[in-house]
Amino acid sequence: MLAYDALKRAITEMDIYGSTTEFRLDERQLSEDLGVSRTPIREAMTVLEQEGFVRSVPRRGIFVVRKTKRQIIEMITVWAALEGMAARLAAGRAAAGDIKGLRHLFDEFEKEPPAAHMNEYSQANIVFHQAIIRMGGCKLIVDMTENLFLHMRAIRAVSVRQENRSETSMREHMAIIEALEGGDADLCERLVREHTMGLAAHVDKHGVFPD
Repeated sequence: MLAYDALKRAITEMDIYGSTTEFRLDERQLSEDLGVSRTPIREAMTVLEQEGFVRSVPRRGIFVVRKTKRQIIEMITVWAALEGMAARLAAGRAAAGDIKGLRHLFDEFEKEPPAAHMNEYSQANIVFHQAIIRMGGCKLIVDMTENLFLHMRAIRAVSVRQENRSETSMREHMAIIEALEGGDADLCERLVREHTMGLAAHVDKHGVFPD
């Protein structure tokens, strides 16, 4: 499990949609970096391939799977439904401190626009959506979004830098937080769903992803 968790974490942190370059995983290098033999690395790779995160190419090696634009839009649509329901649940059960924590994520962007601190804003954006899922308090939703997260994180990291989307994202986040503070379940669900479907529309129009 150590090798699997480490590899999954490493893949999650890769900018897999930030360029057209394929990401090849070096078994020997990974073995050295993790301080384990190649056997657990191979075992972890096998599991990751079964889960659809990596693919084995004969005589070339193991590569991180990148989804097509159509697959990405489908994933975003599923995420919108799941996070929307998590937001509805969170409106009735999230602790005031947790909601306040969402506001604090964006404190540093109130004086200067998100575009001035894109790396930091991108990370805060990702943490925000993870928090909404967690605050819903439904373990099954958390589990169902876990395997989508690897790609969603990479998609958000690229998209938030395009077409001034960070400014729109910030405004929509604030509206979601206000709806959570007001305990309006219908509004929370709708705002989160529309926010994420806005990402789908953006990807459809501007996204450059594998065919």
